[in-house]
Amino acid sequence: MKLLIATKNKGKFNEITGVLGGASLDGNGGSDEKFEIVFLGDLVVPDADFVEDGATHAENAYKKAKYYFDKLGGDFDFVLGEDSGIYVDALADELGLQTRRWGAGETASDDEWLGYFMSEMSRRASSDDLRGAKFVCSACFMGKGFVEYFEGETFGKIVREKQADILTGLPLSSVFLPEGYDKVYAALSREEKNAISHRGRAIAKVKNFLINLKNGI
Repeated sequence: MKLLIATKNKGKFNEITGVLGGASLDGNGGSDEKFEIVFLGDLVVPDADFVEDGATHAENAYKKAKYYFDKLGGDFDFVLGEDSGIYVDALADELGLQTRRWGAGETASDDEWLGYFMSEMSRRASSDDLRGAKFVCSACFMGKGFVEYFEGETFGKIVREKQADILTGLPLSSVFLPEGYDKVYAALSREEKNAISHRGRAIAKVKNFLINLKNGI
């Protein structure tokens, strides 16, 4: 079976495949039946007419999954769309659905985007009370005749200085400190981060769904 991950962000793709763990479907990490997982960034797909304008993360995840399923559904059994964002107390109503398009914009490098973000945080969040933040993720898993949604979220805060190298495509990974931890996302091991991150939690639910699907539950 073939599964398309509908993102061109390599960092997101790596996290998703890391959680799926090779997409073994026996529930025990075995290899009796696996998905062939494909990265959208490796394909040449005309998408100039794709508009990400959903009112919620779930709507955006659905739009991604539906767009590429319609375009490539003949080549893939399933398509997974994902949309995520951060909500920061000091920047209320400014990030969320627009997270990567906010500030320096989606064409900016990770360092450029983060530099602008941290400048705004220094200017507008002098109090630690304004540094509270929440990451959210919605995943939409689509196959022929069905659509399923999965959610994940992680609370934490934005630290005052970058504490680790940026994970490619995920600039906030170097400054988001999850609740109950003394390391930012990017300083955690892949296993630690996948266990507690917003995306990791949503995709873990996807994996459970795949296991149940295979077992006929």
